[in-house]
Amino acid sequence: MGRSLRKGPFVDSHLAAKADKAKESNDKKAIKTWSRRSMILPEFIGLTFAV
Repeated sequence: MGRSLRKGPFVDSHLAAKADKAKESNDKKAIKTWSRRSMILPEFIGLTFAV
């Protein structure tokens, strides 16, 4: 079941922080996370996640 459009996308704050840090440092290692409820945002393109 998809998420309601009026609610918008959900991303855990710690996951967004890890993604921002990886983008800034050009780190190519996989970002490990247990957050399956987070949505893939356009800012995450080019990053690798290990769920």
